[in-house]
Amino acid sequence: MTEAVPSWTDERVELLRRLWDDGLSASQIALQIGGVSRNAVIGKVHRLGLAGRVKPIGPGGAQARRKEDLSAEVALETVIVAEEPTLPEPPAIVAHRPAPDFPLPPKAAPEPVALAVSERVTIMDLRDSMCRWPMGDPTSPEFRFCGARAITGLPYCTQHAQVAYQPAAERKRDRRVAGFR
Repeated sequence: MTEAVPSWTDERVELLRRLWDDGLSASQIALQIGGVSRNAVIGKVHRLGLAGRVKPIGPGGAQARRKEDLSAEVALETVIVAEEPTLPEPPAIVAHRPAPDFPLPPKAAPEPVALAVSERVTIMDLRDSMCRWPMGDPTSPEFRFCGARAITGLPYCTQHAQVAYQPAAERKRDRRVAGFR
């Protein structure tokens, strides 16, 4: 047998608004209202469009303060922040290499590379100057890597680099054709 879920009556909504304005957390409000979870309180606050709050910094926090105290503190912090010197923006850290410019035939996918089985290498035989394109099922004993001469500074040979690195315009066009935006 299921238990009846209490609805959001006008009185409960008014209590929620008052407790929220007093600075209580969603968990504390849920306990005081009763019959609702913290997530239900958060959802209702969101649907009502109540203003979000800044997390308290010290002990006591926003729960012990009134709105007037908070507005005075925010005004004071605004003045202090305005007087601090601004630091220069740190340089952006790029975590990846841009795709090299390879001349690709217009609207044609590169042909699959057929390699002799003798050119394929195991991970134990793989060296820095060899193509690291995986070939076959990694769980099978026949799994190998391409092993052809890799492009300097890249992990793949010319044929596999054309497959791995596509120009941005090609990727965007392929997504539009597939129905993605």
